[in-house]
Amino acid sequence: MNKKKVFASLILLLAIAAYFVLFYKDKKLKFIPENADAVVLIDVKNLTRQYIFSLITHPSQWGGKTKGKSSASLRESGIIIPDFLQMFHLKGTGVSDWYSVIELQDPKKFIEFLKQQKFADKGKNVFQKDHIFLSIEGEKCIVGTSDSGFGVISKHIFQTSPKNILSADQFIQNTVGSISFLSGPKIRNFSIELKDDEIEIQNSPNPEMVNAIVSTLQHRNHFLEAELNADNIKNVTRFFNINKGDSISINHFKATADLEQVNDTIITYGYDDNFNEVEEKTYQKIVQPNYIIDFQSKVPEKTWDYFQAKKWMNSQNQFTVIPFQPNNVSKNSTGIVVKSVRKPIQQSPKLGKNYIFIKNSEMLFSSLNVLSKTEKRIISDIEYVFYGNEAQNYWVKLKAKNGKLPLILRW
Repeated sequence: MNKKKVFASLILLLAIAAYFVLFYKDKKLKFIPENADAVVLIDVKNLTRQYIFSLITHPSQWGGKTKGKSSASLRESGIIIPDFLQMFHLKGTGVSDWYSVIELQDPKKFIEFLKQQKFADKGKNVFQKDHIFLSIEGEKCIVGTSDSGFGVISKHIFQTSPKNILSADQFIQNTVGSISFLSGPKIRNFSIELKDDEIEIQNSPNPEMVNAIVSTLQHRNHFLEAELNADNIKNVTRFFNINKGDSISINHFKATADLEQVNDTIITYGYDDNFNEVEEKTYQKIVQPNYIIDFQSKVPEKTWDYFQAKKWMNSQNQFTVIPFQPNNVSKNSTGIVVKSVRKPIQQSPKLGKNYIFIKNSEMLFSSLNVLSKTEKRIISDIEYVFYGNEAQNYWVKLKAKNGKLPLILRW
């Protein structure tokens, strides 16, 4: 009887410990400044549970090198692993400028960890490696893809008492993550779900419609297809800080592109034994897109004038916004058309939907020489990326190739 009580007590203690380690969360979000206009939350404990379950159900990974080892080194680096990783974008800053604040258990130990990871000391407790910047202030650390917002973040979070501490429940509901857009008191949330072979971001599940569009686009077998209405065009121009969606007067956008490997001729000049100039030709294989883009406009003349005013066209009627040239831009009764010159392709039929679809190609990732082996491996594992919109509903899907392991164990 006593043994049964001891065993039951141990089970109870283990259950309580598991609850606090894997389920209990501090939902206070103390590190989101008031001037943030976008927030990404990652539910660390939800992600941990998903990882543990995937590991348990795939015994082949038990004896190998797992993510737990790299995670352990991070846990031993002097930081406090949060229940919710809080990343944010500041209003009025660049699209790629994102920040996060983490708490430090041992700042000195964390600085040693940064040095081991080859972070350069920029002085005043600021460190940099590639495009990652860190600023350590006492037992807090600001992490960002830029250091331009460090002063503002420090003032809003560390030097003043926050007026309104947000709660995770305002942003995320039982998913591994969320991305939210803030406009005053309004918060618009999109869930992030990590599945075995895909990552989905959405605010309204509609798998039947998404799968129907994707199936059609996959059968067409183009590298890229896109179709956007006026509202989506305005969102894109606003996203890239163009903020002139109305002045462009474009009410519909359609694009189709394919990739092709071609021989590129490189001409250099040298000298022979008699010091005569000699032309030398070498050849290399490069990847070039063949494309057609339609900008449908209510007032084509106004759109044409806008392109010229922005210097998006040169005197040879080439659309210079696209780095892949030569191309030709022309005006007709319905809008502006941009075509690649080397090998023109036909525009695919309209679906009457809003979408951007990029199908992975071996030619794409094989040509990205600036990427590391790990980055190339991850990109090569992607099958397609899809964006879709209908009214106020949005979907983004990153689909990986079917594999023996779920993404959380693969990447």
